Amino acid sequence: MSNSRRSSVPQWANWSGGVTCTPQRIATPASEAELIDLVRQAARIGATLRVAGSGHSFTPLCATDGVLVSLDGLQGLVAADPAAHQATVWAGAKLYALGDLLWEHGLAQVNMGDIDRQALAGAISTGTHGTGRTLGSLSTQVVGLRLVTAAGDVLDCSPAHEPAIFKAAQVSLGSLGVISQVTLRLLPAYYLHERTWVTSFDECLAQLAEQIENNRHFEFFWVPEHDERLPLVKGYTDQEPPQGRLARYVREERIDRSYRIFPSERALKFNEIEFALPADAGSTCLCEVRQLMHTRYPDVVWPIEYRTLAADDLWLSPAYGRETVTISVHQAAELPYQPFFADVEAIFRNHHGRPHWGKIHSLTARELAELYPTWDQFQGVRRQVDPGGALLNDHLRVLFGR
Repeated sequence: MSNSRRSSVPQWANWSGGVTCTPQRIATPASEAELIDLVRQAARIGATLRVAGSGHSFTPLCATDGVLVSLDGLQGLVAADPAAHQATVWAGAKLYALGDLLWEHGLAQVNMGDIDRQALAGAISTGTHGTGRTLGSLSTQVVGLRLVTAAGDVLDCSPAHEPAIFKAAQVSLGSLGVISQVTLRLLPAYYLHERTWVTSFDECLAQLAEQIENNRHFEFFWVPEHDERLPLVKGYTDQEPPQGRLARYVREERIDRSYRIFPSERALKFNEIEFALPADAGSTCLCEVRQLMHTRYPDVVWPIEYRTLAADDLWLSPAYGRETVTISVHQAAELPYQPFFADVEAIFRNHHGRPHWGKIHSLTARELAELYPTWDQFQGVRRQVDPGGALLNDHLRVLFGR
């Protein structure tokens, strides 16, 4: 039997508290060998096995009544190669802990999201991303993966070895195996200059293309309770501070190591819906969501976040094959969100949006297959690697049509 540490609490909940489950067992393997043993035990008893990182997905990706594996025991660096600008990392490593570890080797991640609490494996499995029109999601930084398959076998994949499995595994929702190690493509350690300012909603949209073009990273927040008076805009650049008219509106500036600039503090809990839209539909879609909130949901006060994302070729990436804008809509965790999110989703879907895999949506296999040109390729690899569906919970069976 494995010596994995077990949770004394039978119920698991995600970060927002919106998803709960009661597994037969919650285990935290302390090594890859323990992880393999645990997976093989689950296979012998025919139990569904799912993996939890930090629980920052708002959908029931981790929920299971079988075996729930936490990767908290698999953290830190395996190896760093500063000359090649690469590092291999244990899959349970938290993004906030990676910054210092990589910096010690003169390295930094190409991009990060605005939350850094996630485990690395969960972030790449759901296509988590930051902002920047020339920058892909965290999954595009992956150049190698080590998987423990549902049968307990170890599989190393990369563009040169098992390339089809690698392509599928870069965004896989944990359906191909348990990721134990990740090799990342990195940059030499770098600093970022962040500027935060306020402007009117109309002026923000008028300057949108220019700001996206001129900043390595650009995002803005529309704050409903202040409407046109206080959108919050952030630009990240390695250029000099702004001059002239824009300088009058700058509220805050800071320069620091990149991994310290990217994340925002999220002290209040919420639920979230986010869709990835064709870039040329972004501003129109935002205006429609804003109008919806004015007319039907004036009591919602949580901000809307607008970010950009480069096209990629990852089979289940929401940015597959198209330059992308992502729009995120939130509601307080203690408040009902279903009617509000359903109406927002209808707008997103009218613009051919693809849902963020870790955030609330209602799409099923038939609808998703229409949005992803490589849907069948992914499904073929998934059935090859996990023919019995041991890694599929109820949520994934709906998504994949099993």
